[in-house]
Amino acid sequence: MDYKDINFAAMPQTAVRVVTAPADFFKTMPKTGGFLEPLVFVVIMGVVAGIIQAIWSLLGFRYGGGMGASLYPIIFMPIAAAIGSFIGAAIIFVIWKLMGSQENYETSYRCMAYLMALAPITAIFSAIPYAGVIINMAIFVYYIVIASTQVHNIPSQKAWLVFGIIGIVLALISLKGEYSVRNLSSQAEQWKKTSTEMQKQAEEMARQYKQQAQQNK
Repeated sequence: MDYKDINFAAMPQTAVRVVTAPADFFKTMPKTGGFLEPLVFVVIMGVVAGIIQAIWSLLGFRYGGGMGASLYPIIFMPIAAAIGSFIGAAIIFVIWKLMGSQENYETSYRCMAYLMALAPITAIFSAIPYAGVIINMAIFVYYIVIASTQVHNIPSQKAWLVFGIIGIVLALISLKGEYSVRNLSSQAEQWKKTSTEMQKQAEEMARQYKQQAQQNK
């Protein structure tokens, strides 16, 4: 497919369809057609998710504060999404193969690419401490199970078992990581506060010493 053949106008409807009618979407999803169109979809969803993350940053929920820090997710998210889509598809391709899928890597990539329609939703929930991790992982497991059954013809019970376990493990790792980051941020904030107080005390002592020196003249 050539770049000019991509239907950009249909991508919002595609995203809505993935989110609201995933079984119908994946059942009728073309399994071939190249990587370009799904890659563009990934990048667009990454931009939308980055904008949401930037809004959270401006509101003080993520990435610290300031305009510079707020622009970071808008630039980073599309790039990370594009690169991660190929890596994620490779990993999930192996998992699906081990589960009995007969589909090739391109089909697996297209599944993972269109699942990026969830990125704006997960970006919204990411602002919720700890609970956001659990909610987002539950969302991902639900939709990946649907893709598994509708595209790869994997039995529902097997898909729920495998991806349920994977989801729990990833959620625990993410929760631990979030705790570490929040704890480190708290310590950094405390150190900043202590340093500020010490600086004020030093300035006050210098001021008092200067006044005393002037009085002794």
